[in-house]
Amino acid sequence: MLIRRETPADVDAIRAVHAAAFAKDDGDGVPVEATLVDALRADDGWLPAYSLVAVDSDGQVVGHVVATRGQVGGEPVGLGLGPLGVLPDWQRRGVGSALMHAVLGAADARDEPLVVLLGHPDYYPRFGFGPAVDLGVTPPQPWGPQYFMARPMAAWRDSIRGEFRYARPFDDL
Repeated sequence: MLIRRETPADVDAIRAVHAAAFAKDDGDGVPVEATLVDALRADDGWLPAYSLVAVDSDGQVVGHVVATRGQVGGEPVGLGLGPLGVLPDWQRRGVGSALMHAVLGAADARDEPLVVLLGHPDYYPRFGFGPAVDLGVTPPQPWGPQYFMARPMAAWRDSIRGEFRYARPFDDL
């Protein structure tokens, strides 16, 4: 498996990854994650360096993660991570972890101070995430603090405090 930045040729495969990864058990409808990435690409918050794919030895896209520009207290000092999706046949094989490590490494290398996400409290702490409120960063909606998590990066400053705002397409969810 290789992790690399997405290319224009990956767009349809990325949509398919998220459609399969987030498919409802009843098979009804297209999951919002499958169209969210397309909306994020068209937004000012899109940062191509943080849209990464995992590809197998044949070059097939088997996973995708994206982080987009967010704001804390009105300042562009954070990234909103997600969605992160892996094809069902590739889940529980380390693809999601590899994508997480790659996107966090990219964020740290580019001096991003903070990465936030909405996710499962049993999964994301292994990547250094904890309740965002512990850092003084509050969610844009009344999500429980155990689900709205943040990871301070090397460029973190204690002065970063306030409400987090995701890229605009998240407002439409």
